[in-house]
Amino acid sequence: MFESLTEKLQETFGKLQRHGVVTEADVSNAMRDVRMALLEADVNYKVVRDLVNRVRERAVGIEVTKSLSPAQQVVKIVQEELITTLGDSAPLNLGGSSPHVIMLAGLQGSGKTTTAAKLAVRLKSEGHKPLLVAADVYRPAAVQQLLVLGQGIGVPVFTGAAGEDPVKIAQGALAEARSKGNSVVILDTAGRLHIDERMMDELKAVRSVANPAEVLLIADAMTGQDAVRVAEEFNRAVPLTGLILTKVDGDARGGAAISVREVTGVPIKFLATGERTDALEPFYPERLASRILGMGDMLSLIEKAESSFDKARAAEMEQKLRNASFNLEDFQEQFRQLKQMGPLTQILEMIPGFGSVSKELAQADTDREMGRIEAIISSMTREERRNPQVINGSRKRRIAQGSGTTVQDVNALLQQFRQAQKMMKVFSRGKVRGVTSLFR
Repeated sequence: MFESLTEKLQETFGKLQRHGVVTEADVSNAMRDVRMALLEADVNYKVVRDLVNRVRERAVGIEVTKSLSPAQQVVKIVQEELITTLGDSAPLNLGGSSPHVIMLAGLQGSGKTTTAAKLAVRLKSEGHKPLLVAADVYRPAAVQQLLVLGQGIGVPVFTGAAGEDPVKIAQGALAEARSKGNSVVILDTAGRLHIDERMMDELKAVRSVANPAEVLLIADAMTGQDAVRVAEEFNRAVPLTGLILTKVDGDARGGAAISVREVTGVPIKFLATGERTDALEPFYPERLASRILGMGDMLSLIEKAESSFDKARAAEMEQKLRNASFNLEDFQEQFRQLKQMGPLTQILEMIPGFGSVSKELAQADTDREMGRIEAIISSMTREERRNPQVINGSRKRRIAQGSGTTVQDVNALLQQFRQAQKMMKVFSRGKVRGVTSLFR
């Protein structure tokens, strides 16, 4: 989402790095470039003005620490002020007696229903017992969509009786949750194509009977400043406790994520980063600021790895890497676990310095390439995966035919694997722990 903004900011800071001493004129030029980059990213102009003014005030006449150059100090100030603009992290308020009610609101097309399922998956993984509630009685197939999603994630869905209005559905859902012992009730309310008085009156009525602990606006990050305007209008009518930004994995310019907290005063609680039901990340301002500035986000990467990788398998893999005895079967297993973490381009963006690599891989259609590699390995026999040295010319032809690839593709994979084995022999001399400990 921030690809263009990150590139422009890195270019600006790169110019500063070439100066041994940063003058007031250098700071002014840099702030002009930062201002233009933020405006082009669709950040609210008042937010841009305040952010740039704060940075300029701190950066002019700066006292440089021993560990940082003047240019690095300016980048540090930009990062700190960007974090201030993004606000504090705000976890869900699930204190007190259950069931805790979370009411989701938003316009049609913002992704409320899929976000309800993603939120249910997250809460279920944290030990809660969620109940999804289909309170959108207007959009065709909205109820059926939630039923299908609920079945897929193993979470019950309350639909109410045919013809019931959303208020009665909310009341019935609360009674159901109390009788069945559900700890969290997630209300998927109706959206409209635009904000209208009837919509807001209905939300107020549902809110009055459900008494939600959280009222979360689901806002489409692709709509830029419109998302900020929508948040302001919803917050005036039905006071919000937080926002979930959806479609942040798209090609949005990112302005909504940077602007919405300062403009509305409402904290961002989650970012929806993909289509999968587990693609919902808690919002951490400092991590997002690091991503925007091209510094990566190792903490989020580690959390993804810990939730996706089997610990026992990771320990076994570490031992194989230490002994340089891993084979193509292990290689295939690592591929499968890596895919569980999400698109490779997103993973690389979290590693400091790999932003440009991620862009190149995205252009090369990385996920298709990974699928081809997995197809080649899957077309091998168990003996071939465990002892790749037995793969001769005739075996290569059979593997290529079975995987829908060419013999050249098979040769390329085997060559890559042999190179990886050589690298692992280097790591096995005591350097492997720092790499594999990430996935444990």
